Amino acid sequence: MKLLIIRHGDPDYVNDTLTEVGRTEASLLADWLKDRTIDHVYVSPLGRARATAEYTCKIKGMDATICDWLREFPARVEKPHRDDGVAWDWRPADWTCFEEFFSRKDWHTVPAMEKAKVAELYQKVIEGFDALLAEHGYVREGNRYRVTKANTDTIALFCHFGLESVLLSHLLNISPMLLWHGTCAAPTSVTTVNTEERQKGIAYFRMSEFGSVAHLTSNGVEPSFSARFCETYDQMDQRHD
Repeated sequence: MKLLIIRHGDPDYVNDTLTEVGRTEASLLADWLKDRTIDHVYVSPLGRARATAEYTCKIKGMDATICDWLREFPARVEKPHRDDGVAWDWRPADWTCFEEFFSRKDWHTVPAMEKAKVAELYQKVIEGFDALLAEHGYVREGNRYRVTKANTDTIALFCHFGLESVLLSHLLNISPMLLWHGTCAAPTSVTTVNTEERQKGIAYFRMSEFGSVAHLTSNGVEPSFSARFCETYDQMDQRHD
């Protein structure tokens, strides 16, 4: 089975929809996916993700199933330097000093995370995710999956960067903090994860491509800067905090 985890297009967060740039990105994504096999489409209930998925669903004549657990990861965390609340976007000096954040088992035990009950919210997401995977033939058992219905279906998940990192952390058994701060999925980027059943009935997920923007670059479109920060401190036209 193959998962395509797709971030929404360039967002208009105030109105929970897409900017003009985002609509162009979503249209180019749909053209790129037009001739590629997709068997099932699932989407976040939030407007920016649904608007992105609509372009692909229309061009492929498909319907999307809305999953509440695919909405942006809802944890609201008090970070040392800012009060925007999201669990990610900590400054490096503020999060790298906690060894717990580098641990798959302990990342949520940092006081700010415990106060926000992040572990409970994380669990709700992965329960929904694992239930979906089980429906499609892959049942979580410990750190891997038991295959109940082997298949080569392709499932598209239209969601959000913070949530995508949660899904990948669960599949790959690593701390989401490392993904939230060490990766950047540009708007409409596509991450591909495949099952590998090297032993009969036992599967593990392997990420074969992260954050592809081939549908943009092949059309001469520069990926949106959203979710990134300045490359050097003196680049004042790029986001710092």
